[in-house]
Amino acid sequence: MNARPEILVVEDDLQIRRFLRTSFAAEDYRLREAATVSDALTLLRDRAPDAIVLDLGLPDTDGIEVIRHVRKSDLKLPIIVLSVRSDERDKISALDAGADDFVNKPFAVGELLARLRAALRKSAVLSGETSTPMFRTGEIEVNLRKRRVLISGVEVHLTRIEYRLLEILIRHADQVVTHGQLLNEVWGPNHEDHVHYLRVFMLQLRRKLENDATRPRYIRTEAGVGYRLATEHFPDSWTREDGN
Repeated sequence: MNARPEILVVEDDLQIRRFLRTSFAAEDYRLREAATVSDALTLLRDRAPDAIVLDLGLPDTDGIEVIRHVRKSDLKLPIIVLSVRSDERDKISALDAGADDFVNKPFAVGELLARLRAALRKSAVLSGETSTPMFRTGEIEVNLRKRRVLISGVEVHLTRIEYRLLEILIRHADQVVTHGQLLNEVWGPNHEDHVHYLRVFMLQLRRKLENDATRPRYIRTEAGVGYRLATEHFPDSWTREDGN
């Protein structure tokens, strides 16, 4: 990741672009801007940014086309949707197309920046050398190579399915993972409608990882959409086994 990450903002509202310009500059991000899908694709052909912040309601076509275009060649580039659309179907469509996160307008800039930092951290780890990453957040520590889970230093046994769900959430830490994504990866494509499976196993996982499963600190529910493994308050969640 560049010392000064470059963010491509795809947004047709000039006032929002100006606001993001000021907010991102304060965080020492470099910025490129596009007001249409066509302009965004032109800029992407020039060079890839470190992350994309993307509106969906653009003048020429739906912003989801930018997501589809990027994901044809790059599975790791962080894409955060910033949209007034709040319908669950819109969120699921964007996430299933390959967006990493979805923030609704009106938005709190602090939340947007936190999610952007988390996406950039994850991207930096995934793009790094072959060392197996360790994941730590709060009292949770996971060795992804040894499939070992510790809570406050005490090993916790997870079933195969519980561990697989946690592994997927870690891979998308601080990002929404839809019900469909989780069901497809864990149980296969013929189980995407079986959300009740997911609820049962997520409750079991919370009981093992959370101090209070009814008020989860880590595994957050995104109502009607999916789940998020929250690490926003623990900025050093990803490390590498070699200590770097």
